[in-house]
Amino acid sequence: MSDLEALRALMEADRWIERVVGQRSHLPELSELASVEEELRAMAQQLRAGDEVLAPLRAAADEAARESERLRSRQDTLRAKLDASTANARELTALQHELDSVGTMLRASEDHELDLMSELEPLESTRADLTANAQPLAARRGELRATIDALQATLDEELRALRDDREVRASALRRELRVLYDAALARAGGSGAAQVIEGRCDGCRLALAPLDLDHWRQRAHDLTFACPECGRVLLP
Repeated sequence: MSDLEALRALMEADRWIERVVGQRSHLPELSELASVEEELRAMAQQLRAGDEVLAPLRAAADEAARESERLRSRQDTLRAKLDASTANARELTALQHELDSVGTMLRASEDHELDLMSELEPLESTRADLTANAQPLAARRGELRATIDALQATLDEELRALRDDREVRASALRRELRVLYDAALARAGGSGAAQVIEGRCDGCRLALAPLDLDHWRQRAHDLTFACPECGRVLLP
């Protein structure tokens, strides 16, 4: 294998590796997953904001319900006493007065409880809708993660094979050319060599200046002329 063939083979190997690495990091499922996760984060933020309002209202509604229940229990006790009472008129009057007072407080407590429930109902309905809408998104997130894991595992396996093949190709290069190529690869990334096609470096896609193009033509045979823009070794 000639030096030119060996360099081209290594360049192609590195370009394939670059393509697969790019494919791995730009899976369409990754974009969808990012979108789904952003939507779920927005929903979670809405839920937290709603819960900050709901929590004190629920606590107040629970307290109002307990107070109403306590007053109803007291009302039932007083009624039972009145119904079974053999007390004198003064005691009966006192019991009736307390019963009326408890009845007034109970009505006020029940009205307060209803007011709180009226405030809670739309908030809890909104929360339930958010939770219901989040469920299919959460399921889709799980599906996407599983798909991404499987695809990336397949691409990782392909990358291992490509990198093994690259090492075989790199070993075919003379030491001086490999040092030159590796230095260019470290500077430019992707590959350490590029071809000149219609006066352009196909690595950085820029046209060579006429003088640079003349210099390359004069030195193309020794495979040491680098692209003035990206630094890749230029191949004929």
